[in-house]
Amino acid sequence: MKAVVPAAGQGTRLYPQTHTKPKPMVRLAGKPILGHILEGFVGTDVEDVVVVVGVMKEKVIEYAESAYGDDLTLEFVEQAETKGLGHSIYQAREAVGDEPMCITLGDMLFEQGYERFLEAYDALDDVDGALGVKEVADPSNYGVVTTAADGTISKLEEKPDDPDSNLAISGLYFVDASDALFDAIGELVENDVRGAGDEYQLTDALQKLLERGLTLGTFPVEEWYDCGRPETLLEANRALLGSDEEGRVEHDGTSVVLPPADVGDDVTIENSVIGPYVSVDDGAEIVDSRVSDAILGRDATLRTVNLESSILGDGSSVEGTQHRLNVGDFSEVNL
Repeated sequence: MKAVVPAAGQGTRLYPQTHTKPKPMVRLAGKPILGHILEGFVGTDVEDVVVVVGVMKEKVIEYAESAYGDDLTLEFVEQAETKGLGHSIYQAREAVGDEPMCITLGDMLFEQGYERFLEAYDALDDVDGALGVKEVADPSNYGVVTTAADGTISKLEEKPDDPDSNLAISGLYFVDASDALFDAIGELVENDVRGAGDEYQLTDALQKLLERGLTLGTFPVEEWYDCGRPETLLEANRALLGSDEEGRVEHDGTSVVLPPADVGDDVTIENSVIGPYVSVDDGAEIVDSRVSDAILGRDATLRTVNLESSILGDGSSVEGTQHRLNVGDFSEVNL
C-alpha cells in the first residue's frame, strides 16, 4: 500500500503564516504539519508515500527528504493548478499505479498516527475501500456518508445543503481499487464535471465507484484536527502537546516552562513563564513575558508581553502588553 498526501493547497485561510511558507510547513507541536503526517507512517506497513506538492514545493521536498528520507520512500508529484482534492489525487496516478492506497489530507492530523486505522481497515471484510467517518452536528460543511443496513456506504455527497446523514468524512481514505478511482477522477476532469466549490471532488469520484458496483465501508475516527485555520491550528497544537507527559522544566532558575510544551534548540527564556500548550521553535527569545496556548516560530522575539491564543511567525518580534495575535514571518509589532 502507498500513501498519498495532497499538500499543494495555497493555505489562504492561514494567512499571514502562509505568505512565506507552504501550508504543510506551518509548524505546531515541535514540527511542521507534514512532519506529523509522515511521522504517523513511520513503523507501519505503509513505507511508500507520494506527496502532491504545489506552492513553494522546494521547501516541502527539502524538509521531507531530510527529515524522513531514511525512514520512508518518498515521491513527489506536482499539482500545477489547484482544482480540488480529486484533481490533486489524480496527479498521483502514475506514482501509485494499481497498488492499494491510503489517502490522508495534508492539513488533517490524527493524534496517534495511522496504525490503528490500518488495523481497522484490515478488519473489514469484502470491501474495495473504506472511509474514516464521525458523527458531527453540522455535516453540511463536510463530505457526507450514508450507510446501508449492512454498514457499507450507499451514498456519498460533498457539502450537501440537505444532508441525508450526520456522518462526516474525516479526511482519511483507504482504496484497494486505485486504478478504478483514478479512472473515475479522470472522467470528471476530462468531461469538466465539477462539484462543490467548482472543483473536481474526490467524493464525487468515490460515488462513481459505488454506482459501478464497488463496495466501500467505514471505520470510526473519534478525533481529527483540521490545521487549515489559525484557531484550529492552535486546537491541534493543544491536542498534540497534550499527549506529552514530560514534567516541569526550569531555565536558569528565573523562568518556568509548564507542560505540555515543546521548546526547540537555542531558545533564550529569561524571567518568563511559558505554557501550558506552547510550541517554541529554534532560536526564539522570550524575555519578561507570560505565554500560553501559543505557537512561536523560529527566531521569534517576545519581550514584556502577556500573550495567549496566538501565532507568531519566523523572525517576528512583539513587544508590549496582553494580546492575542496572528503575526506573520519577519514582522515587528510594538504594542
